[in-house]
Amino acid sequence: MNKLICFVSLVIAVSAQAAPNVVMLLSDDLGWKDIGSYGGPVKTPALDELAQKGIRFTDFYAGSAVCSPSRATLMTGRHHIRTGVYSWIFDPEQRSHLLEREITLAEVLKQAGYDTAHFGKWHLGLPYGKHKKPTPDVHGFDSWFATENNALPTHHNPTNFYRNGEPVGPLEGYSCQLVVDEAIDWLDTHRERNTPFFLNVWFHEPHQKIAAPDEISQEYGDPKSQPAIYSGTIDNTDRAIARLLAKLKKIGVEDDTLIIYASDNGSYRADRVGNLRGRKGSNWQGGIRVPGIFYWPRKIPAGQVASAPAGLVDVLPTICGLLGIDPPKGVHLDGSDISPLLTVNPQNFERHQPLFWHLQKSRPVVAIRDGDYSLVAEPDYPLSTDNMFDEAWISAIKTGSYKNYQLHNLKDDPSQENDLATAQPEVLERMKKQLLAINQSIMADGARWDLRTDQPQ
Repeated sequence: MNKLICFVSLVIAVSAQAAPNVVMLLSDDLGWKDIGSYGGPVKTPALDELAQKGIRFTDFYAGSAVCSPSRATLMTGRHHIRTGVYSWIFDPEQRSHLLEREITLAEVLKQAGYDTAHFGKWHLGLPYGKHKKPTPDVHGFDSWFATENNALPTHHNPTNFYRNGEPVGPLEGYSCQLVVDEAIDWLDTHRERNTPFFLNVWFHEPHQKIAAPDEISQEYGDPKSQPAIYSGTIDNTDRAIARLLAKLKKIGVEDDTLIIYASDNGSYRADRVGNLRGRKGSNWQGGIRVPGIFYWPRKIPAGQVASAPAGLVDVLPTICGLLGIDPPKGVHLDGSDISPLLTVNPQNFERHQPLFWHLQKSRPVVAIRDGDYSLVAEPDYPLSTDNMFDEAWISAIKTGSYKNYQLHNLKDDPSQENDLATAQPEVLERMKKQLLAINQSIMADGARWDLRTDQPQ
């Protein structure tokens, strides 16, 4: 369906002057137990203050266990396979990208009168390889400053940023600070005054290849060691976030700004996922559970800690709910509006569909969470688990089935050590039916990049 047709039914229930600004902060490969407010070892006072003055979710989830699909889910409120993204995107070779027909959060807010800008990692497809792909402006951003994937050669002095389609060239400094520099400059010189804005700020840290100032890394050990540099990148990002928050306060919009913070997937370091099983790339909890913080002084009461499962898939419908904007019509949203949880009205919240993950390279390949229970399964088809996704596998993925189901009660067993599939067959069968129904719906929408087209139907 043409996205313009979908917008015809979009009803704006708030005026531009009454609407809050929206800032989405996203880290890259940051684990559930990295930052201070989650019991992590890194000093993150800016993020900890957001958590203290807003709401912190204990069981918050990425859209996927790897970068690109998680970001597609965040931008659309839909499972990433529906949006054209099966795994992480390699622009030099793959056709995959976030499809133009998808209605993004930026488009929803732009239609509601917002100025929109993206800063930092993109990784949803850019047209600098073999294939034509849409740039962020096609997905609703008035301005953008981005890299295809990682900051190269490292976080220090990156050379691969593009600004509104033009290569920027070598830059001096660290990626997180450069991204915030650009966001602050946009606030100062490019936005329309008295118009609400949406800032999409996606940091590269702590994704490899890592780099941080020695004076920060040395607070966590040998400044040349990987563990200390890893922590240093997170600390440096928190300092960059503090600068952005100070800017919002200086221009007088702090209380009128909804700020959301999360990570795109779990850490690649096993020591940064707490007691959870697995890490980045895995559909065990360590690969998909991440920090989740929501802050908006005008509407979200301070000092809350929520244990209800939620995730990046909920961001688009939740922002629509908080702002009084109708979500996109004519598309299936996999996420739910969790605004009742944010505004201390949990009795008004009911998730319409369990949280669901599918990642071909992961074992388990699928996972679902419904309440306290998690169900995972292995693929019943032979495909490689190599790091690089092959688009020729899509037909097998769309028609594949599953086996070796494992059931866990995450409240009693967060490490997923005790399989309850035999002990609780009724729960197993109920969740298996849910999993297969969601899977069938998602796969029916999945784009056919294996048919060698740049815009699959």
